[in-house]
Amino acid sequence: MELMRIFSYASIILSISVYLLPIMVNSIGINYGQIADNLPSPENVVPLVKSIGVTKVKLYDADPRVLGAFANSGVEFMIGLGNGDLEKMRDPNNAQDWVKQNVQAHLPDTKITCIFVGNEVLTFNDTNLSDNLVPAMQSVHTALVNLGLDKQVTVTTAHSLGILQTSFPPSAGAFREDLVDILSQTLSFHQKTGSPFLINAYPFFAYKGNPKQVSLDFVLFQPNQGVIDPTTNLHYDNMLYAQIDAVYSALASLGYKKLPVHISETGWPTKGDEDEAGATPDNAKKYNGNLIKLMSQNAGTPLRPDSDLNIYVFALFNENMKPGPTSERNYGLFKPDGTPAYALGVTNNNTASGSIGNGVTMPFSPTSSSTGYLSISSATGRHKFVGHTLMVASLLLIKTLV
Repeated sequence: MELMRIFSYASIILSISVYLLPIMVNSIGINYGQIADNLPSPENVVPLVKSIGVTKVKLYDADPRVLGAFANSGVEFMIGLGNGDLEKMRDPNNAQDWVKQNVQAHLPDTKITCIFVGNEVLTFNDTNLSDNLVPAMQSVHTALVNLGLDKQVTVTTAHSLGILQTSFPPSAGAFREDLVDILSQTLSFHQKTGSPFLINAYPFFAYKGNPKQVSLDFVLFQPNQGVIDPTTNLHYDNMLYAQIDAVYSALASLGYKKLPVHISETGWPTKGDEDEAGATPDNAKKYNGNLIKLMSQNAGTPLRPDSDLNIYVFALFNENMKPGPTSERNYGLFKPDGTPAYALGVTNNNTASGSIGNGVTMPFSPTSSSTGYLSISSATGRHKFVGHTLMVASLLLIKTLV
């Protein structure tokens, strides 16, 4: 039976190579979640990942089966340390034991380059978690230093866009006032250790929250008229880049203008509940396919055109055991049997089907409130949704649409 499964996956991967290859570029990573009971073995995932050209994988734990399976594959790994382990990791001895077992034991065969300590901790509004975040990061980094691994493995944490108080216009991006102190501590840590600032950004949440006001074309990187930031005069034709530049502006406001920002999660679901507008295979295809095309151009955002975004798409597989709304179980590029969930519409020269350029679609109706564009909902813990209205632009600002 196992032999038959191996042959089956070999056949599937061969067909995928024709069907999708090469859809990815080197700057695109993939989130490999495993909250499911029907996923292929890690050994079968390796050729699947390599067949689509992915060179970076983000793992939500440090599963030794996965890390062992990817040994000598050349794939870079970002591994996770869960929120429930933060208090324990304050103890330097516990942190060193964890790093020895989950990092050092796999190097250099498996290319582990980053550890993210905690996921979206600050938007849980749990003081016990937030109080333990920076000490845990420091202990893990110290363990890496003690083991001589700090030059090849960095330490960071992943944030939700819910840490922003203001996101529009992007030049006015600012962090929540109640989080400035703890964020300043994490930012100081990033600057001292040379680690990136991770943000999880989902335009899907903004569209789902207000589909009548948010233009689908604006969130899917489709042709649209876009918006202009009145302060910088920069033009934005997609929501993701506007969100990222709001983060850059927020960092600059605290004195961290040069800190690198990586997008640790972004994606679009193929299926959702009745109140999850836009969750369809066609929209997922457009979002991820167009995103990949943009990344293949090796260009950054309007505010930081020369920055490497290092985007990680969510996710590799649909995960049938994830709690929450239906969308949470349907973000995968692939079904559990290894077949594509949809065709990305990207040809062999990395050009997406259809153009991405000037158009006439408005990001939102100029006769309505712009709250829909500015309302960003974040996935806290990847399954608990928290609505977060960031800013209401004035009618004068809305008139800056071009």
